[in-house]
Amino acid sequence: MINNKKVVVVMPAYNAELTLVKTYKEIPHDIVDEVILVDDFSMDNTTELAKSIGIQHVIRHDKNKGYGGNQKTCYNKALEIGADIVIMVHPDYQYTPLLIPAMASIIASGLYPAVLASRILGKGALKGGMPIYKYIANRFLTFSQNLLIGQKLSEYHTGYRAFSKEVLQSINYNGNSDDFIFDNQMLSQVFYAGFEIAEVTCPTKYFEEASSINLKRSSIYGLGVLKVSFMHFLQRIGLGNFKLYKKS
Repeated sequence: MINNKKVVVVMPAYNAELTLVKTYKEIPHDIVDEVILVDDFSMDNTTELAKSIGIQHVIRHDKNKGYGGNQKTCYNKALEIGADIVIMVHPDYQYTPLLIPAMASIIASGLYPAVLASRILGKGALKGGMPIYKYIANRFLTFSQNLLIGQKLSEYHTGYRAFSKEVLQSINYNGNSDDFIFDNQMLSQVFYAGFEIAEVTCPTKYFEEASSINLKRSSIYGLGVLKVSFMHFLQRIGLGNFKLYKKS
């Protein structure tokens, strides 16, 4: 706990057998109360391995529900077990769990209700091996999103993020897409609900075992990001009435 707030780490997993142990060992268990891993119908031994290393809550989907669908299960379970602060850490070891104390402290102290670990602040992305085409796409999309949403984030596309329970309870994330666009829908909802989001600099690693999406899916994701941003713009100027921004 931090400041008497229960800290829960959620790990949306898919074929994470090769990197799970390394990621889990870096979690600072002195402040993290419980860990949840949701296996999205992996083809490897992710579920069995997660149980064997002592992860308290291991859930396996009976079919692949997608990255967004996985996160819904993660956040729902975290709220069910009484989490005050929920931090999502990918088990593919692209992001170091060593940032968990900093991210949790920002929320626990009441400074911000949500925190993103940004690969773009500093030189973490390119230094860590982010492909140049992904870096350029990230910068273009983030610039467009900031204009349309009216914010000034360094990036919207990191998968390393932390939320207070109040944030999660205030938005209808269960109504979002089950695909990768879930991440951006969620940030749009958080901003529209009036919450602020902090950022911390995050080193990242790109290597063969780390998860990634191909060019076709990346292009679909990019178009989806722009669509969500335009929806947010219309909603905030009073010309939209989208379900995305309605509470459950």
